[in-house]
Amino acid sequence: MLNVITHGTPTDTPPLLIAHGLYGSARNWGVIAKRLSDERQVIAADMRNHGASPRFSSHGYEDMADDLAEVIDRFGGQADVLGHSMGGKAAMMLALRHGAKLRKLVVADIAPVAYTHSQLPYIHAMRAVDLSQVTRRSEAETQLAAQGVEKALQSFFTQSLDLKERRWLLNLDVLEAEMPRIMGFPQITASWDGPALFLSGADSDYIRRDHRPAIKTHFPRAGFARIPGAGHWLHADKPREFEATVRAYLNR
Repeated sequence: MLNVITHGTPTDTPPLLIAHGLYGSARNWGVIAKRLSDERQVIAADMRNHGASPRFSSHGYEDMADDLAEVIDRFGGQADVLGHSMGGKAAMMLALRHGAKLRKLVVADIAPVAYTHSQLPYIHAMRAVDLSQVTRRSEAETQLAAQGVEKALQSFFTQSLDLKERRWLLNLDVLEAEMPRIMGFPQITASWDGPALFLSGADSDYIRRDHRPAIKTHFPRAGFARIPGAGHWLHADKPREFEATVRAYLNR
């Protein structure tokens, strides 16, 4: 069972399950989850091989979808689901494999396609940090900066640093080995006819117009919205606008 952080208490409305992106954690979503929990219970999950969740030798989207399905079963059997980036692909696969467990789906800045860029340089940068010399997150950020990691990502990565144990809360070996699967998307013919919102940052190219046929093939009721001034990390770039858009969609 995945580690989860719950916000709020159960209501008559299905809970909202949040699936974070690669190198993230449930804690990254704390502020947004807490604000959205004024109307429903919100459950933020650590994905497998991240945070306090179990370590596995595989990191495919079928695996992650089944993990999320277990969480939904634990919290009543049906939920609205919000996933960002890797978590968005996991949420899509959840809908395609366990459609009855979802009421509404929000996919943040990702499409059901394979991407050609690699996230491996960030694993190499994290491995290069000499954790024996780190007593504060700022020291790790300095070492990440020396590896060419941009400022915003330095802070993001060090949220997954266990200072006391001097270790990363990420299964870097498995994430590296499974990177082709993470950047890809399974070949699947299934579709889900529930309501789905594909929400992107206006300054991001992760969801392009030429991705829409693939999206519509799997999610025929998909709608699209963009947040001005936001990039791929749209929930961090424009948190209030992101929250308002998600809230309005789920309550519509």
